[in-house]
Amino acid sequence: MSIIINGTGSYIPPKVKLNSAFLSNNFIDNDGNSFGIENQEIIEKFQSITGIKQRLYVSNDLKSSDIATEAAKKAIKDSKINSESIDYIILAHNIGDINYGTKQMDAMPALAARVKANLEIKNPSCVAYDILFGCPGWLEGMIQAKSFIKSGMAKRCLVIGTETLSRVIDPSDRDGMIFADGAGAVIIESSEKSGGILSNKSATYSNEGIVNYIYYGESNSNNIDKTKYIKMQGHKVYEFALSKVPNAMKECLDESGKKITDLKKIFIHQANLKMEKALVKRFYKLYDSEPPNNVLPTNIERFGNSSVATIPTLFDLVIKENYGGHKINNGDLILFASVGAGMNINALTYQF
Repeated sequence: MSIIINGTGSYIPPKVKLNSAFLSNNFIDNDGNSFGIENQEIIEKFQSITGIKQRLYVSNDLKSSDIATEAAKKAIKDSKINSESIDYIILAHNIGDINYGTKQMDAMPALAARVKANLEIKNPSCVAYDILFGCPGWLEGMIQAKSFIKSGMAKRCLVIGTETLSRVIDPSDRDGMIFADGAGAVIIESSEKSGGILSNKSATYSNEGIVNYIYYGESNSNNIDKTKYIKMQGHKVYEFALSKVPNAMKECLDESGKKITDLKKIFIHQANLKMEKALVKRFYKLYDSEPPNNVLPTNIERFGNSSVATIPTLFDLVIKENYGGHKINNGDLILFASVGAGMNINALTYQF
């Protein structure tokens, strides 16, 4: 028995926000002080590091569970299954449903339960729950679904990543320009076909302050009203990722029994283009090798960082549209990898 992906879907938000839209922002540092340079210079430096030229936001009337539902509908349609046959709905997010114009999180009932209701699935044996695992949440949902299927507890799972980070961005935080919205979903199930999920690796590093590299908190020391926003210590995240993620990727690939030369594509969390390229380069260096051309699909340049939604969204685009000139053929080996709040890391190998 193998465990395969049998359908993909994504929701692409309609609102495009260019970097130039931030020119009038009053950017300040964590101490509440001005950076002392023009916004044009801040934005140009931001773009050179992250690769982001624009990001996508949802319309004001939609929430995370809404766009998750749309991505799920597309995945179900793509898989040609009866939605009543789904055993688990596993939904990854970080901030729940937040209405436009508010900062109040809403995660009860679970967003997965809301999606199940939206899909009008009546089967009570279809268990719906959320997972909070930072940006690697969707991939961890895949790993959990694989375990359910492998153990015999399930035959088919719907795994979703959804986020509306535009609702929790401080306009005075220059790192806030990185975040975006989106949703992606897949159906995974048991199959007699060959290939599928071959191996996986997960890890959590929460000691020595690492747990606070990405968090939900006050934007700066002068934040009088104590409003909380998504916050990130960008440089520390970058250094942490480079020190931990390539080794996890190697452990995962080695466990699969495949060789580095077998690898055709790497779908890595779309967090920062400079970091993605550095991670892949360091990963290949562990095998005394260089990354081949066209191994790394990216969409952060146009989509921004939608956290748990980045990988399933990009994966769906490549599968459906050969996005960015990337194509996956029968028999191809791919590697998924992610890093984010917690600090959590994971990786998974998959063969078509």
